[in-house]
Amino acid sequence: MEALRYIWEGAIPLQIHLHESEVTTIPPPPPAMVLAPRIGYLPLLASQIKPYFSSTLPPGVDTIWFEYKGLPLKWHIPTGVLFDLLCAEPERPWNLTVHFRGYPRQLLIPCEGEDSIKWSFINSLKEADYIVNGNTKNVMSMSQPDLVELWRSVLNAGDLEAYLRISSKLKLGGTDHEQVLNSISTSSLPGQSTSEMDIAGKVLTGRIPVRLYVRNVGEDFDNLEDAPPVNNWDDVSYINRPVEIHEECKCFTLHDAIRSLLSELFLEKATTKEESTNIIGQEEQSDCTEEVDCKKTEERGPNFCDEHVQSYHPSIKLVRIQGIEPKCEIPFSWVVNNLMNPEYFLHICVFVTVQQVRC
Repeated sequence: MEALRYIWEGAIPLQIHLHESEVTTIPPPPPAMVLAPRIGYLPLLASQIKPYFSSTLPPGVDTIWFEYKGLPLKWHIPTGVLFDLLCAEPERPWNLTVHFRGYPRQLLIPCEGEDSIKWSFINSLKEADYIVNGNTKNVMSMSQPDLVELWRSVLNAGDLEAYLRISSKLKLGGTDHEQVLNSISTSSLPGQSTSEMDIAGKVLTGRIPVRLYVRNVGEDFDNLEDAPPVNNWDDVSYINRPVEIHEECKCFTLHDAIRSLLSELFLEKATTKEESTNIIGQEEQSDCTEEVDCKKTEERGPNFCDEHVQSYHPSIKLVRIQGIEPKCEIPFSWVVNNLMNPEYFLHICVFVTVQQVRC
């Protein structure tokens, strides 16, 4: 319960600047300082931000949207996930630019305020229900008052008890009501069982809803502050695929989960830099990296490396979930039970570097 409470009460300090094109007063207004819930969504901050800037806005219809270093931010991604993904080195406060005009409809899905966000959240719940149970009956059969209360518990980020009371009816596993209220004194010990166990000692099997965000930061920087910013959402690989845990799995770890999601992208031989841009590779070392075998290049002639200049292979620099950078060997069951978002998806941000290997 304590771990879940930390997640629900987690917040990011924001310093929000009004875009210069929308400033009509001299001097321009100072930035607004806002504490944004990690599990919330940026447009839900409109009620706090709009009054602050209203006196300087030009005439027109308000449609709020945000950008970071020139990148329009997707409103349906939780605020904490955006922060973990786009700030390679956490930035506090997080400096964002807010717009009330000129919504970029060619880049972002239209957002009509709280209703759009609410239905996006409920659709994610339905998707999670389908992944876990093979249908959406649990969500579809919820009463309207229950749906409203569930959404309000997220909207008023921090009302964990109300959320648990309603979400327990969904029977989607992971952070359900009974498991959360159990004592966490019972833990999985090696050799005690052939099945993956959660923190309450309960078998955790089946399909886990996961959204994986893979960001290629280029070369292996010693300091992630030097990594280039994300200029386009095409620079982020988005994988929406469940992790399947079977009863015969032993000690299923976070490493195993990520490997199962990226298995088809493993490298078995050296590639050119262009080919490696969209490929993520990892083997079973504890640091989630993979060695490249250049011996095969010898069979292709002495000029092979000269023609291809260098060989490249990607490796995982870090994994970030809810602002935490867990070790790869952590039990996946702990991650699911403690770090899952309210819509029952586990959001995982993976930073990948592409290393040069001389033949």
